[in-house]
Amino acid sequence: MKKKIEILAPAKDLIGGMAAINAGADAVYIGAPLYGARSNATNSIEDVAKLVEYAHLFNVQVFVVVNTILYDNELEDCRQMIWKLYDIGVDALIVQDMAIMEMELPPIVLHASTQANNRDADKIKFLKDAGMKRVVLARELNLHQIKEISEASDVELEFFVTGALCVSFSGNCYMSVANGERSANRGSCAQNCRLPYNLIDGHGETLIKNSHLLSIKDFDVSDQIPNLVEAGICSFKIEGRLKDVVYVKNNVSYLRQKLDAFLENDNSGKYTKASSGTCTYTFESALDKSFNRGYTDYFVNERHQSIGSWESPKSKGQYIGKLIKTIGNAYEIENGEFLNNGDGLCFINENNEADGIYVNKVENGLTYPNVLKEIKPGTFIYRNNDAAFIKIVEREDSAVRKISTTLLLTENENGFELIATDEDGNISNVKLVHPKERTKNNESIEENFKINLAKTGFTPYTADEITIMFSENWFLPISKINEMRRTVFEQLSAIRLANYKRHEHQLVKTSHPYPETKLDFMYNVSNKLARKFYERHGVTEIEKAFELQWDPGKSRVMTTKYCIKYELEKCPKYHPNMDGRLKEPLILKQGELEYKLKFNCKPCEMEIWEKDAEFEIEED
Repeated sequence: MKKKIEILAPAKDLIGGMAAINAGADAVYIGAPLYGARSNATNSIEDVAKLVEYAHLFNVQVFVVVNTILYDNELEDCRQMIWKLYDIGVDALIVQDMAIMEMELPPIVLHASTQANNRDADKIKFLKDAGMKRVVLARELNLHQIKEISEASDVELEFFVTGALCVSFSGNCYMSVANGERSANRGSCAQNCRLPYNLIDGHGETLIKNSHLLSIKDFDVSDQIPNLVEAGICSFKIEGRLKDVVYVKNNVSYLRQKLDAFLENDNSGKYTKASSGTCTYTFESALDKSFNRGYTDYFVNERHQSIGSWESPKSKGQYIGKLIKTIGNAYEIENGEFLNNGDGLCFINENNEADGIYVNKVENGLTYPNVLKEIKPGTFIYRNNDAAFIKIVEREDSAVRKISTTLLLTENENGFELIATDEDGNISNVKLVHPKERTKNNESIEENFKINLAKTGFTPYTADEITIMFSENWFLPISKINEMRRTVFEQLSAIRLANYKRHEHQLVKTSHPYPETKLDFMYNVSNKLARKFYERHGVTEIEKAFELQWDPGKSRVMTTKYCIKYELEKCPKYHPNMDGRLKEPLILKQGELEYKLKFNCKPCEMEIWEKDAEFEIEED
């Protein structure tokens, strides 16, 4: 049996989810009314139900994110919501809190969210044996580690392919809650990592001023799809449940074409598409035309490049060219003829800060801005708001998805019959009781029939092959032909939905040993059911979640694979011939906020601690 490879798209809401499906997504993930890790992207049960119905028509799956940590007083509400989601046909839940594994649930499939910090083969095998059908892998993994995990367990593996990156290991960032009681693990991250900081060394000297030192580039491993599939990935996830429809359609269409090319050229015959239908587009997708901070492949191919986006956490956009010179109240820009009225341009000014202008008009090779700013010749100019592109992609018909059918119009004893067979083998037939009369002059009007049967219009179908099988040149009014066509496709949609097979899995409580017997706060245990789950699996010591026991001023608030020493080319492992060592501890300072950096070189990780924390500095 061939392995299905899917593109999994974010849906902020019903409209965004339908747009993702139309652009080619094989699955979408969406927030429910509560308990999703994006508190600004919630949806009613009714809207999720509408998305499920639309998705299942194309054999597209709908996953609902229930990936916050839960408090005791929320457990019952969460359980009841899960039953409602099951009842409306949701395919799976993406969860972080192990409390959900302890609940009395319907037979709904569970996926382990990336917030469960899925980076160890033994812990991922544990989750699979406990009943998880899929694990969303940590973004910090490389190809070798992914393959190792895949070989250790036959659980489905999902991996991010494009979108913004959390600088922290997912689920292990506490900066937001420590600074304002807004918990990232409760869906309310304040994005402290995107703020500007000063970097101060152990002598008290300021090494870097006002830079976004924890802000990193966006993720793009789309060119690694073949390698990731071979390593064991079955689902490619696009980050962005807060992003707009243009971003979603652009990313999905770009990846749809990439994945289709891979599947078409796959000589092994091992892989296949995960859903139905074929998409057509009125635009040329390109990742840099949507929101982006520049791109990195992060650690998929090991640590090999700078990944920081220090100038700005805002979208850089698409590189246009260098500024040649300023002429009067206009700019001469390389490739400026490709700019349009209303475009937004971005550049880094002389203070090393992101700055921008809007294009009022482009005329005679010159770009006239809304505000003339002093820009140094040679400055790189980016377009982070492509007005013409956005206008095209925003149109509903910019991405259209159709299911292929063949139509057969034939006769029977009492009249005529239209049979539609779709690409998945579903069959719909409509019978018309009608007298059989030959056409005038006994001429064939077969072509007229075909023209009208091919008018599938706003249905989700195309009629790619139409056959007329009559024993005589029978006459039928066009109105009857149109009526049969409409009915046969309406019936086909009902048949497709009735034939959709949702995978179900009834959770059975297990007691196999967890790979650890002691859990610190980073396991985010915040309720009695999660505690019960771990205790039944042999864990003897369980620390409370950070949110329940924060020690102000002294806590570790982030663990990350990203390293400021590496970014500065001062890493003793990767830059052994560097000039001078940095005096530690290094301090990040932003107004009243102050953090100490701790470098753990053995696992190649950086920790961020609050200012009053004490720890030993590791020797190089």
